[in-house]
Amino acid sequence: MITMDENLNGIKIVLLDLDGTVYLGGVPIPGALEFLERCKERDVKTIFLSNNSSKSVNQYLAKLKSIGINTVEENILLSTHDCIQWLKAKGWNKVYCLGTNGMKDMMEKGGIECLEDGVDCVVLGYDTELTYQKLSQATILLHQEIPLVATHPDIVCPSEMGGLPDVGAMLKMIEATTKVQPIVITGKPRAEMILGHLEKEGFSVSEVAMIGDRLYTDMEMARAAGVTSVLVLSGEATQADLENYEWRPDVVVDSVSNLFPNSA
Repeated sequence: MITMDENLNGIKIVLLDLDGTVYLGGVPIPGALEFLERCKERDVKTIFLSNNSSKSVNQYLAKLKSIGINTVEENILLSTHDCIQWLKAKGWNKVYCLGTNGMKDMMEKGGIECLEDGVDCVVLGYDTELTYQKLSQATILLHQEIPLVATHPDIVCPSEMGGLPDVGAMLKMIEATTKVQPIVITGKPRAEMILGHLEKEGFSVSEVAMIGDRLYTDMEMARAAGVTSVLVLSGEATQADLENYEWRPDVVVDSVSNLFPNSA
C-alpha cells in the first residue's frame, strides 16, 4: 500500500481520468465502481476527463454504460473538446483531421469542417483507424507549410498488454518525416481544458480534485489549474516514476479504490 494523504475534505467535484484510472483495457479497475458509488453518497460530482480523442462523446457514453457506469453527455470532457475550442478561438474551421470517424463527428458537430485540402491546419488525434493513405495526405499538407495541431501529448495508451502508440508517438514519426512540430498541443495538461468548465459549473479550484494515472498530463494539469492532485498507480505511472519526478502530487494511492473510504 502506497503512503497516502486522505485529506480530501471540501472536495465537491472530481475530474476523473478514464484509461488507467477507471478502467484498463476496457475492464473496470477493481474498486472503481464502488468508488463512484461513494462519490454519489458524498454528493461529489464526477466529470470523466480523457485525452483519448479516438472516441466521440456518444461512444464514451456507450462504453461507460457497458461497464456499469451511467452518466450524461455534459459530464464527459475530452481533449477533442479542448481542440475544437482552441481552433474556434483561432478562427480556423477547416481542417484535415488525422483521426477516427468518431473524432471527425465531434469536429463536424462543433462547427469544424473536415476536408482533404484547402485547410487551415492538420489536426492529429489518437487515430486508431490510421492508414498509410491518411498519413501520407497529412504529410503532403505539412510539406506545404500547413500548420500542425495535436489533440494531446500522450505517448502511449495504457492497456493490459502494455503501452500502445498514442499521439505523442505519432508526432515523433511525423517529425522524423517532415521536421514539423505542432504549433499547439491541446488536452491535458492544458489548464484551459478544465478552467472554463469549472467556471461554468460554479466550482472554485479549492473544491476540485484531479484524479489520474499520468504525471506529465493529469498531475501537471492539476498543478497548472491549481486543483488538488491525486495520482493513482493503477495505470502508466509507477512508484519509480514518482520518486524520480520533480514534485509530489497532493495524494498518492494505489487506485481509486483507496479514495473516500467508507470509514472516513
